[in-house]
Amino acid sequence: MRRLPTVALFGHAVLTQVVTFVLRPTASYRALELDVPASWLGALSACFALVPLVLALPAGHVVDRVGERRVLVAGSVLMAGAAAVFAFLDGGLPGLLAGSVLLGTAHLCCVVGQQALVANAASGRGLDSAFGYYTFAASLGQLLGPLLIPVFGGGGSIPDTGPIFLGTFLVGTLLVVFAAPLPSSRTGRERAAGGSVGLGPLLRLPGLARALTTSCVVIAAVDISLVYLPALGAERDLSAGLVSALLALRAAASMVSRVLLGKLSAALGRTRLLVGSVAMAAVGLACCALPVPVWALVAAVVVAGLGLGVGQPLTMSWLAESAPPGARGRAMSLRLTGNRAGQVVVPAAVGAVAAGLGAAGVLGLTAVTLAWTGYLARRLSVD
Repeated sequence: MRRLPTVALFGHAVLTQVVTFVLRPTASYRALELDVPASWLGALSACFALVPLVLALPAGHVVDRVGERRVLVAGSVLMAGAAAVFAFLDGGLPGLLAGSVLLGTAHLCCVVGQQALVANAASGRGLDSAFGYYTFAASLGQLLGPLLIPVFGGGGSIPDTGPIFLGTFLVGTLLVVFAAPLPSSRTGRERAAGGSVGLGPLLRLPGLARALTTSCVVIAAVDISLVYLPALGAERDLSAGLVSALLALRAAASMVSRVLLGKLSAALGRTRLLVGSVAMAAVGLACCALPVPVWALVAAVVVAGLGLGVGQPLTMSWLAESAPPGARGRAMSLRLTGNRAGQVVVPAAVGAVAAGLGAAGVLGLTAVTLAWTGYLARRLSVD
């Protein structure tokens, strides 16, 4: 891929996550402003997450048929439109729900289009580096997004949501600018041929179930750490500043492992790296669950972060390389569907089993789940 499209793609990936990670928490703040019952906050989250579960596979099919650029442009317009719904339509709770649905649809189009473009623009071992850099850009956007909330809305316990929505709408319009120079990786004839490939060849890929299981457990572990590290801090009387630093360290460590993914994969091999990274994440979270001093907790979080950063891009690159020609959009959307299902099922199951054991019990059980996943991944040939 040439320099301008590459810069545009990674800029688009950063902005997609920035807008998403500003709008989602700000929608919750607006709901609190409106005195919406706490039970409806879950509905806001579900409206965003439900769309990828239902539409991910059709979206991947569309990418393979019409090309990545059209889907990315459509997703960018929808993303700006979602911000506009939040900013300009004072529809109360129905408006928030509608905006969340639109945001989930936009995010799906952008992410599937981005991942398919990366998959089709690289090949072989270059896929590892390409997806490492891509997921680094996405992580950077997730890190920067929440920082814009106090910039636009002030530092109160409930920020002024109006300026945040308006500022995010302006940022969202930049997505269309970044989408303009993005190419489609395939010709019209190749897209037509790819559109005839069904899901069957994908579902018959050797090791697909193990790869999707590894991917969804790793991303569920990330979500669990985001929720239960603050709860662990509250149980152990750690300051909010220290907990925030731990979460930032976890994210930064994952970003480091993603930047180095190509070199690590070349040195260790994909299978060894995948199994080792899942084992690192398991050890790190298990140590977090133990009554360790603060310095050891910091080290454990860094180890967990380094391990959790590898699973997503490595399974992306394996799936992209294994997918039949012309079906990489559907391959990426199939992985996304599995991830979203895992984000719903795994935390609920872990929380139910570890009920009464506190945050440490949940983190410990998550470590056991990761260890078992890593054991199963030993038989996954991704080299």
